[in-house]
Order: sequence, then C-alpha cells, then structure tokens
Amino acid sequence: MTIKTLSFGCRLNAVECEKISAMLSGVIDDAILVNTCSVTAEAERQCAQTVRKLSRENPNAAIFVTGCGATRNPKLFAGISRAFVIDNADKMKLPVYVAALKNAGFDPKSSQIDTFKSNEARLSKKFIRVQNGCNHDCTYCITRFLRGPNISYPYDDILSDARVAISGGFYEIVLTGVDTASYMRRDGGRLFMLGDLCAGLLHDVPEMQHLRLSSIDPASPEVPKIIDLMKKDPRFMPHLHLSMQSGSNPILHAMRRRHNADKLRELVRLSGGVVSFSADIICGFPGETEELFNETAEVVREMGLINVHAFPFSPRPGTVAAELPNQVNHAVSKKRVKIIYDIVAQNRTKFMQSQIGKTVSVLVEENNTGRTPDDLDIKIAGAPIPNKTICDVKITGVENEMFTGLRV
Repeated sequence: MTIKTLSFGCRLNAVECEKISAMLSGVIDDAILVNTCSVTAEAERQCAQTVRKLSRENPNAAIFVTGCGATRNPKLFAGISRAFVIDNADKMKLPVYVAALKNAGFDPKSSQIDTFKSNEARLSKKFIRVQNGCNHDCTYCITRFLRGPNISYPYDDILSDARVAISGGFYEIVLTGVDTASYMRRDGGRLFMLGDLCAGLLHDVPEMQHLRLSSIDPASPEVPKIIDLMKKDPRFMPHLHLSMQSGSNPILHAMRRRHNADKLRELVRLSGGVVSFSADIICGFPGETEELFNETAEVVREMGLINVHAFPFSPRPGTVAAELPNQVNHAVSKKRVKIIYDIVAQNRTKFMQSQIGKTVSVLVEENNTGRTPDDLDIKIAGAPIPNKTICDVKITGVENEMFTGLRV
C-alpha cells in the first residue's frame, strides 16, 4: 500500500502531507496526494498543470487534491479525471477521503500508481507543525481566508512529534506554521507562548542538537525573547527568516502589517551580531513608488539580510490589495525583485567572507553538503559523511556562493 505525496508552497504543506499519508495508509491503497498552494495565481496554475499531468500518467490512480489552491479554486481541478478535491477544512478527516471515492463509484482497491516522480529533496531535518491559520488581516493575503483562524497545537503533541523525530534519526528540528509567531496556549493561569515552547523543547529533548524556526512575524513580542534564547543556547540555530514584506512604512501601513522599519532595525540591534536574518519581500505593492521602493532596498542593505525570497506583488481576488489604486506595472515589479536579490547577494558575500576560519555546527545533507547555523550551504571535503549527521566543520573558504570546509 503506497501513498505518494507532492506538496507545493510552504513547509507546512509538506508536514501535512506526511500526516495525511499516515492517516490514509492501511485504508486506501496506491493513491496520490497533492497539497496545493494559492499564494499567487502562478502557484495555482502550476498545481493544476501538475495534477493534469499526474492524471494522464496514472489512468488508474486516485488523486486527492487538497490545500489552499484546491480550496480557493476547486474548479481548476474539477474536470481532471480521478482528481478528488478535499477542502482545507476536511484535509485531516479520513472519512472525507473514503466518502469521496465511494460517491464517485471508485474502488480504492483498484487504484494503481504507474508513474510518479518527485523532485522533493530528501531532507535531513524534520519539520514539526506547531500551529495553523492566522488572525491578522494583511491586505494582500488570501491564505488567512483559506486556512482559517489561528489554532495552536498542544505542547505534549509537539513534544511527542519531536521525540518521534529523534527516534527516527533526525537531530535538527524546525518548527513551522502559517503564523508561527502567534503560537499561544493557556497553561493553567498563564499564557504559553512561542518562546516558552522553544525553551520547553530545548529542555525536554536533550538529544535534539539543532532547533530552528521557519518564517516568523517581526512584529511579534516573542521575537526578542527568541533572539535572547538563541544567544543563550547554542542548540538554537541563530538565524531568523522574517515575514518582512517591505521596509517602507507607508507600504507596511497599506499592507496592514504590524511592524515598521524601526522595528526591523531594532531586531538587528538586539541580535548583537549573533543572529543573522533573511526575509520575504513583496515588490511592486500598490502605491509603491520608486522612492518608497528605495526605502525598502536601503533597509535590506542596513539589516545585512543574507537571503531573501523576493517576488512581484500578485493581486489575489477577494483581497483588499487587489482593489487598491496605483497598481504597479508587473515589469517594474520584476526589476525591483532583481535589485533586492542583487543587494542581498552583496550582503551575503560580505557575511560569508567574515565567517572564514570559524568552526560551526553543520547538519549534513546529501553528498557531503550541509547547512550552517546561518542556514547557508557548505561543502565538506574528505570522507563521505552520512546524511542527518551533525558535526563541527571549520570554514575554509567560499566557492560558487557556497562555503567550503573541513570536518574537525
């Protein structure tokens, strides 16, 4: 019995694929699960294209299509043979999958996968879901409508997932969610927040050698606590990926973001050079003049971001931003994306040169490549090292935008 999975978009989708696959196994044979993304129109198009291809190549396989793309635009997949659309609200409910096959007269025992190729890399780290959904109202975001309000999962469940990961040979754990920084549970009479969660795992899972966070909202009051914890515990990898989106105050206000440029600078100051930063940036948001874009570019330079996910603004129907005046030409947005990437490349080169000669704790992935604490690639010379190994490596140089190093 085989459940093949393919996820698009955020790491949360990949984590959910694992959980859904485990849920379906033993009940439904040989099915394909596609967890879709709706962050941009292009993302939805790619998801639909992939599902159509899978349907052609597997004329006898059941294909379950779930996630944000399928929830927002189910018509994209409705005409695809043997594609069963599962709404986000039902994706963790086994009876919904069984009923979908039954209602279509499809015998799950006859499902057969002929061809399935996945380009997803075999990860040496384990992603653990800590929350889902979002309570904020950013004007550009469609995901909050599709994922629903914030749900923070119990600490005991997260702790159990972490221990299972360790028993499976994963010693680097990454906490992820739609709005990870909003994690909040009540523990008796007090609030249990993201900083408490991280401190708890570091204490309760001593075998865990590396802890990381996925994207985090810079406005959260938990971020300074996280930075302080990173300074105190060397197992907490000193790198933060911020859902920054812009460095211009007027644009951040139009986006209904809860931080400003000074907050971003303050986080860098608090880091004291110990924590490095990367970020998401939207270029060409409605009303972004050349002057306002330059404000973002300057903040990116000041912060010394060493990596970035920059992309042109994509208006999503049903969001406030899609109806705002002064929409920016897409070609202009793409040029701004390139400028941001060029600035970050300069930042990264300067940063990497400053790291030569240091010894760092590296998670080894495939072919003796690995990830440094700052989440940058490193190639380790010498004898082969098994995947998932965490070892000390001395950085000896930089080649083709990748560190080189020797195991010590």
